[in-house]
Amino acid sequence: MDAPSVSVVIVSRGRPDALRLCLTGVAQLDHPVFEVIVVACPQGAAVVADRSDADRIKLVPFDEPNISAARNLGIAQAAGEVVAFLDDDAVPEPTWLARLSAPFINPDVAAAGGFVRGRNGIDFQWRARTVTAGLEESELTLDGEDPVAPEPRAGRAIKLQGTNMAHRRSVLMRMGGFDPAYRFFLDETDLDLRHAEAGHRVVVVPLAQVHHGYAESLRRAADRTPRDLTEIGASVAVFLRRHCDKAGHAAAWKRIRAEQRRRLLRHMERGPLGPDDVLRLLRGLDHGWREGRARPLSTLKPMPDAPSPFLAFPGRPGAPRTVLAGRPWRRAGLRREAQRLVREGRIVSLYRFSHTALFHRVRFHPEGFWEQIGGLWGRSDRGDPIVWPWLFRRRLEAECARVSQVRERG
Repeated sequence: MDAPSVSVVIVSRGRPDALRLCLTGVAQLDHPVFEVIVVACPQGAAVVADRSDADRIKLVPFDEPNISAARNLGIAQAAGEVVAFLDDDAVPEPTWLARLSAPFINPDVAAAGGFVRGRNGIDFQWRARTVTAGLEESELTLDGEDPVAPEPRAGRAIKLQGTNMAHRRSVLMRMGGFDPAYRFFLDETDLDLRHAEAGHRVVVVPLAQVHHGYAESLRRAADRTPRDLTEIGASVAVFLRRHCDKAGHAAAWKRIRAEQRRRLLRHMERGPLGPDDVLRLLRGLDHGWREGRARPLSTLKPMPDAPSPFLAFPGRPGAPRTVLAGRPWRRAGLRREAQRLVREGRIVSLYRFSHTALFHRVRFHPEGFWEQIGGLWGRSDRGDPIVWPWLFRRRLEAECARVSQVRERG
C-alpha cells in the first residue's frame, strides 16, 4: 500500500534561527509525499520568504502566544491524510516522517509518536510514557524498536510529545483540534487524554526520531533556565478541570507545584537562578494557577473540512547517503566537502574523532549535514564504558551502525 500523504505543521514565534535550521532538516526528509505548513510570526515568515523553496511552503501568519490556536490554523490548511507536528527548535532525522507515518496505513490508527533526542544529539530526552488525568507520568517499557500500540493500564493514556507526533487528519478535525485554553503547555497531553477516552488506537514508533534543541524563548533561557512559569500554572489548572475529578485537584496541584519548585532549586544550585528568582517564578506559577481556574473553557466542535490544495514539498526521497570521517585537524576540509555533497542532494554524516576520551555529541549544521565529534576512546551512548580502546575504523563502523536505522533508508 502507498505511503499516506502527510502535512507537516511547524509553529514558530520569535525564534527565526531555530526555524531556519528546522526547515533545513525538513528539506532532507526521505518521504515521497508531504507538504510543509509554517505558522509563524513576522520573523519566521521572513525566514520562509528567504528560502529558495518558499513557493513550496504554506505560510500562515500568526503572532499570538497560543500554540493551540496556531496549530489549529495549521490543521485548517492541511491537505494530507496525516498531520505531523514538529517544533521549530527540533530537527528530524531523514527517515523520521516515513517511520512516523507508516502505522497510518492501518485505518484503525488515530495517532502516533516517536522518540526525542536531547541537546547532545545522543541521549534520549523523551521515549515512551503514559499519563493520568492527574498528570502523573510514568515510563512505558517497550520490547524492541518496532512500532507498537501499547494497551496502558486503566486510567492511563499514551503520552505523545508535541515536537514528534502525528494524527490522522479526519480524526483530529472531528475532535476539534487542539484546545485554545492551553496557550503553551499540555495542549498535546489534553489531546492524548481525549484519544484515550474515545478508545482511539495510538502507536509508539521508537525509530521515528527528532533532535530537540530547547531553543531560547520568552519562557526559558538558552541553558533551559525558566523565565516565566505563569502559563504552566494556568495550563495545569485547565487540564485538571477538564480531566481530573474535582476532589483530586488540590493534591495534584500540590504535587506538581512541588515538582516545579524542585526544578527551580536545581537551577539555583547550578547558578543561573538566585533565591529571589525562585520566589518570583513560583509567584508566577501560582498566579497562573489562579488564572487558569477561572479561564473560560470552550466547547470544542468539529473543524470545518476545507483544506487548501495539497502543496507537495520536494524533500529528498531516495537521496543517497554519504559518510565522511577524519581527525580534528581536517575539520575545515571535511566540512567543505560535506557542504559540497549536500548541494549535490546527498544526506551527509560527518564523524571526527580526536585522540581523547571526550564524550561524543551530534549536531545538525545550518549547512545541512550531520556532524558527530568526540574522543576516539570516549563514549557516545551514555550507557557505554567511559573509556574503550577503539581503533579508528572500528569506531567509525560502530557509530554508523548506531544511527543507521534512523538515518539510512529502511
